[in-house]
Amino acid sequence: MSRERQDLFSRSALAAFRLNGQFLSVAEELAKPAGLTAAWWQVLGAVLGEPLPVSGIARVMGITRQSVQRIADLLVEKGLAEYLPNPAHRRAKLLSPTDEGRAAIARIGPGHAAFADRLAQALGEAGLAETVRVLERLSAVLDGLAAPVTETASAVTEP
Repeated sequence: MSRERQDLFSRSALAAFRLNGQFLSVAEELAKPAGLTAAWWQVLGAVLGEPLPVSGIARVMGITRQSVQRIADLLVEKGLAEYLPNPAHRRAKLLSPTDEGRAAIARIGPGHAAFADRLAQALGEAGLAETVRVLERLSAVLDGLAAPVTETASAVTEP
């Protein structure tokens, strides 16, 4: 049974890697007319609701702090975001979108809505909702699991 589980795990990982590439490709196309990249959209999107430190954005997005820092600095340089003082931490400033950054995100809206409609039509409303539920559940379960156990570690615990 372990081999079957291993195969399912591998297939799910490969599907997720492919989906990531597909989502990035779609995001690049949607963001381009707004003068953004998918990465810029991702970081700006993370701070639309509230300003966050770079480390908080990295945690929410599941990407490295260094890559977020690079993008945040570019967004500030382009006038799409700004750094604000962080009352909780003197050195870790908060990133916040500027009005120009919010306007750029808003320009993505119509294309985003049209693509979401096409996706819902192709999968069906219930199918899309189920897909989202399963992906969110898988992500939550992976967050809760410890790092993979190596063969050496499991051999030590076996009698």
